[in-house]
Amino acid sequence: MDIETKTELEAAAFRRLVQHLDEHKEVQNIDLMNLASFCRNCLSKWYKTAAEDKGINMDLEEAKEIIYGMPYTAWKEKYQTEATPEQLAVSAERHK
Repeated sequence: MDIETKTELEAAAFRRLVQHLDEHKEVQNIDLMNLASFCRNCLSKWYKTAAEDKGINMDLEEAKEIIYGMPYTAWKEKYQTEATPEQLAVSAERHK
């Protein structure tokens, strides 16, 4: 497989991941962190880093808006729930 095709496939898979997360807003970032050690915020940071690696100046809020599909503060207000004691306990255990 040539590098251009590989890059196109990777980009398509990334877009599908972001779409999937958008379709499952009930999955909270703490759930993602507890199960997979990454979340939407991680994707935002990785996106920002990739942009900077290409010489594109991007702040974290811009990257979050790309990943969340809206400003992060709006997403948090609309979709983020309070973490349960169980979620917090798992998080504390994983991040000792």
